[in-house]
Amino acid sequence: MKEALFYEKRENDVKCLLCNHYCIIKNNSTGICRVRLNKNQTLYSLVYPKIIAENIDPVEKKPLYHFLPGSYTYSISTVGCNFKCLHCQNFEISQFPELHGGKIIGKDIYPEELVKKTVNNHLLSISYTYTEPTIYYELARETGLIAKENGIKNIFVSNGYMSKEVINDLKEWLDAINIDIKFSEKFYSKICRAKLKPVLENVEKLKSFGVWVEITTLIIPGYNDSEKELTQIANFIKSIDKNIPWHVSAFYPTYKLTDAPPTPFMTVKKAREIGLSVGLNYVYTGNIPDTEGSSTFCPNCNTMLIKRSGYYIEILNLENNKCKNCGCEIAGIF
Repeated sequence: MKEALFYEKRENDVKCLLCNHYCIIKNNSTGICRVRLNKNQTLYSLVYPKIIAENIDPVEKKPLYHFLPGSYTYSISTVGCNFKCLHCQNFEISQFPELHGGKIIGKDIYPEELVKKTVNNHLLSISYTYTEPTIYYELARETGLIAKENGIKNIFVSNGYMSKEVINDLKEWLDAINIDIKFSEKFYSKICRAKLKPVLENVEKLKSFGVWVEITTLIIPGYNDSEKELTQIANFIKSIDKNIPWHVSAFYPTYKLTDAPPTPFMTVKKAREIGLSVGLNYVYTGNIPDTEGSSTFCPNCNTMLIKRSGYYIEILNLENNKCKNCGCEIAGIF
C-alpha cells in the first residue's frame, strides 16, 4: 500500500481531502470510494499501482473534439469510484470494490512503465479514464508528472468532484479534461449520491487555470431531458466560455437504471439545437450516428472544418487553428 495524498489526521480518525465528499474515515475503514484505507491514522491508497484497464483509444472517444483531434491516447484506470451512478456503463470496474466486499484487483504497472508504453506507441497523451481518476490520484499524479517531462499531454475524464486541494494541484500538470454534467441537485443526490454545486465550481476553476475543458451531458429520458434543464446547462457553459465544447449524448439502459428507455435520436439533436441557439460555438451529438452533429463547423462562416463519422476523422478546412475559408480562430489545441 502507498500512503495517500490529501488527508489530515484527527484525534480518532482521518479526514480525506481528495474529493468533495470529504469522508471522515475510522480506523480499518475506507471512504465512499472504497479504495483509501485508514490504518492507524495513516491513509493508504489501495489501488496504487493496480491497473484494471488499459487501451489505446482515439482521443475523440473521451470525448475530446478540440484537443489533438485525430490522435490516439493511452487510456488507463484502476477499480473504484467516488460516485455510485445507477447508470454507470463501466460499473464492473468502477463499483468492483463495492460489489465484491472491498476486494481490489489489477495488474501492477508503475508510472515509469505507463509513460514508457505511451512513448513506445508514439502516442501524444495519457488519459486517466473509465472510472473517476481522482480516486487513484497518487498514481495519476506521478504518471502525469513523468509524462509532462517527456512532452506527453495528460487528460482526465471525470465527474468533476475533486476537492479544492486537488484542483489546485491538478493545474500544475493536467492539460485537458472532459467533465460530465447534469443540472439538478435532485439528479446528483438520487442517481449519483453526490452534489451538483462542487462540479460547477470546478468547471469554472479548471477553465480559469488554463486547462482545456470540454463538457458531456448524458441525456436520460424522464430524468434530465427537459428543454428547461438542457437550456440551463447550455447557459451555464456559455457563462464561463461560449467556446467550451458541449457533448450531448444518448443514454442506453444499463446497470441499475433500466426503467428509462434509450434516448430518442431527435432528443439528442434537439439538445444540440438548444446549445447552438443559446450561443455556444461548438455542440456535438454523441452515441448516435450523426455526421453533421459530430463534425466541427466554423462558428463564423459555418464551413465544415473537421468531418467525423464514428471515430473516422478528416480534417478539411482547419490550418494553424484557423478556418481556411474566413480566417476565424478556432478554440482548442490542435
